[in-house]
Amino acid sequence: MRSVPAPGIRFLRSFPRDSRYRGLILVLTFLCYTTFHLSRKPISIVKSELHYNCSSRGSNPYNNSNSTTWCDWKPFDQANYKELFGALDNAFLVAYAVGMYISGIFGERLPLRYYLSGGMLLSGLFTALFGLGYYWKIHQLWYFVLIQIFNGLVQTTGWPSVVTCVGNWFGKGKRGLIMGIWNSHTSVGNILGSLIAGVWVSKAWGMSFIVPGIIIASMGIICFLFLIEYPEDVDCSPPLHHAGSEEKDLESGHSIGNSSLNVSTNSQENMIDMAESAKESTENREAISFLGALKIPGVVEFSFCLLFAKLVSYTFLFWLPLYIMNVAHFSAQKAGDMSTLFDVGGIIGGITAGLVSDYTGGRGTTCCVMLILAAPMLFVYSSFGQSGLTMSIVMLIVCGALVNGPYALITTAVSADLGTHESLKGNAKALSTVTAIIDGTGSVGAALGPLLAGFISRNSWNNVFYMLISADILACLLLSRVVYKEIRGWCNCYTRRRGLNTTL
Repeated sequence: MRSVPAPGIRFLRSFPRDSRYRGLILVLTFLCYTTFHLSRKPISIVKSELHYNCSSRGSNPYNNSNSTTWCDWKPFDQANYKELFGALDNAFLVAYAVGMYISGIFGERLPLRYYLSGGMLLSGLFTALFGLGYYWKIHQLWYFVLIQIFNGLVQTTGWPSVVTCVGNWFGKGKRGLIMGIWNSHTSVGNILGSLIAGVWVSKAWGMSFIVPGIIIASMGIICFLFLIEYPEDVDCSPPLHHAGSEEKDLESGHSIGNSSLNVSTNSQENMIDMAESAKESTENREAISFLGALKIPGVVEFSFCLLFAKLVSYTFLFWLPLYIMNVAHFSAQKAGDMSTLFDVGGIIGGITAGLVSDYTGGRGTTCCVMLILAAPMLFVYSSFGQSGLTMSIVMLIVCGALVNGPYALITTAVSADLGTHESLKGNAKALSTVTAIIDGTGSVGAALGPLLAGFISRNSWNNVFYMLISADILACLLLSRVVYKEIRGWCNCYTRRRGLNTTL
């Protein structure tokens, strides 16, 4: 029999079949949600071009009137331009927050492949329509607000879908680390969105939206062609949380030296039985109700914690380039490039949070510690962050890690853990609703943050940072009950181990 000549194919064949499919799903969902954030980022880059300091570009080449705003894009040439920018942000984020609660319900009842790919195609359309306003010479605020509302609604198809799909394929083993790495799609999308938008922002800002719109629509087509919702659909073995009682049997078998279950002898039969029972369970179980999802322990606490954590994160997402431009006096493109360092820190923070929470078993405590550290770092950045280029780079990365670490952990590993909580008895259909509740509540904060920043920044940018510090502290306090339970659990575990060692 001839060997396969291609080294890449031989490399792929060296992995088990299940691992290849799981890798495909991880990469595909990563790329899908990268394009969601890629399409959201251009507005923060283009803001500085819609209202520019026209005096730095010289005199008006057309006439000598209105020389300070001749290069601005109406209606953002007025003195209240920050409030108008806040209205754009708020239109998207309020629609996103409202739509997220509905999206989780639809996500449980519709095929994820159709739901996700359809949302990506529509998101690409509305993103491109915003940019076409440049070429169509549209200067009415209602047009841009309406586009933002529709885009916010269709973008809610993304998060519940990708988290549910990943949750269907991966068990709880190293979920924090896996999802911490996977969740870097948020920061990667923000970075790519900033760089792509920055290419055209000073030339033809409409292309800063049209190109990301084409990218997310194209990725939607790829998602439709390749996404697999359940491992059982391609005869792969399910993760342990789908197995219900089989999970407990398997764990107990390992804990007593495999005396009750011979894994090496019966592993194939067990995997087949688990796949069949998981598939039957998936088909027969009903989707959980909204109130039923709220009763899952921890859902309410983490939802309100994310409200304030996401308020901080999205204020940076929508306002950081403009802040850097105004305070450090950089160009629009350079300010956008500098803002990507915050997202680089977000990648580091998300992976670190996942790794630490896996090792300690304390998701809430990990979030709380990072939130406590974030508050003073935000103050340091507001006070000394623009004192030098090196200081600015370091503080942006540090603040990005501490702000986005808890946000990443809650929206991924925590949501997946709660969506497959033991109280659900293996009902994986709750995952989409739980994810939507947590992220939907967080999106309320995401809507409030940029809106408040638009009003508060009129007097001083320092007031914006005081608001962000207060939100961080409130997010930390809301997790106090969860942290107490985790610490008490650690103490009880330590006491039991100490008692067992003493007895031996």
